[in-house]
Amino acid sequence: MAHPLHHAESSARKFGGVPDDYQFVHDWFDSSKEHLGLFVHRAQKHHTVGIYDAERVFGRSLTNSAGRVVPIRWIGEQHVREDCQGRIPSLADWLGRIQPEPWMANGRIDNDPTQICSDPRAVWIEAVSNHQTILGFEDWLLKVSVEHVQHRQNRAAA
Repeated sequence: MAHPLHHAESSARKFGGVPDDYQFVHDWFDSSKEHLGLFVHRAQKHHTVGIYDAERVFGRSLTNSAGRVVPIRWIGEQHVREDCQGRIPSLADWLGRIQPEPWMANGRIDNDPTQICSDPRAVWIEAVSNHQTILGFEDWLLKVSVEHVQHRQNRAAA
């Protein structure tokens, strides 16, 4: 769906009442469009945690103009399903697809050559391409971290 109004009209068809009964909930789900006018704005609220957040913000239910009590969770689930091809993703589904960038990893020591200064998956792919490893990503990451600890221990002992 392209606009919160269309979600509100859908809610009125599904739960009764009129679109204005539901507009504020759908406006809240799509408020992240203020920051980014692309579909990825949905990562902020279009997931299981967002649905429960809506319930915390608006209460457990609303009473529509037809007098029916409708759970906020049902309205949130409807909104997310309409925008996410029928599924309700978890927050982990969204976060797990974020491409790591170096600026996201605060806390690394700039003068430590053992630190990986970019996306570790990209560094691993390059190591595989250069025939420097045949390990899978998780095994390689473990190996690199163990080597890092050993390097620090050797420096401390010297």
